[in-house]
Amino acid sequence: MIDDLAELKDLVAAIKADHQAQKDKEKRDGWTKYVSLWMIILAVCAAFATQKGAGFSSATIKQLNEATFNQALASDQWSFFQAKGIKQSLYERDLEKAGKGSAPAMDSALLAKVRKYDSDKKDISNQAKAFEEKRDQARIGSTRSADLARQMGLVTTLFQIAIALGGVCMVVKKKSLWLASMVPGVAAALQLIAILSRT
Repeated sequence: MIDDLAELKDLVAAIKADHQAQKDKEKRDGWTKYVSLWMIILAVCAAFATQKGAGFSSATIKQLNEATFNQALASDQWSFFQAKGIKQSLYERDLEKAGKGSAPAMDSALLAKVRKYDSDKKDISNQAKAFEEKRDQARIGSTRSADLARQMGLVTTLFQIAIALGGVCMVVKKKSLWLASMVPGVAAALQLIAILSRT
């Protein structure tokens, strides 16, 4: 009976010691919960930055396509302008020939056609210039979107570096690595906010 009582006391003491050791370990490693939370926040931010970067890349491609389309339309208009110019030249030549002895009615009809081609060329030229303006605006937009995509790629990389440092921190249980992971993480967050404020 005394031996049973001694064994019971030893068992209770072992359980208390084990429980106290577990509490000490939790207290000592309690900061790792915050590291885990930090890594989750970084992962969400990295996913968001990746998505925004992909959006900027898509916008770049869309705007380049729009610039190419408007360039093609402008080229078509300039070709049409040249065709009208050739026809106008033919009527001007006929008018010059007709001025050497033809009826005044013929002269006025040719002159009306020359003036009509001149008016058409002005309209066509304005349309071509409008397409070129749209092309130029699309090119400016694509350059801006490409720059934002590049910046967002840097942000994503910084988030990934912060996540990697946080992961190493969890493995080796070094608080200094957690603090080190905050540097690229905070830098990436600030850059992300700056980019989003400009869009």
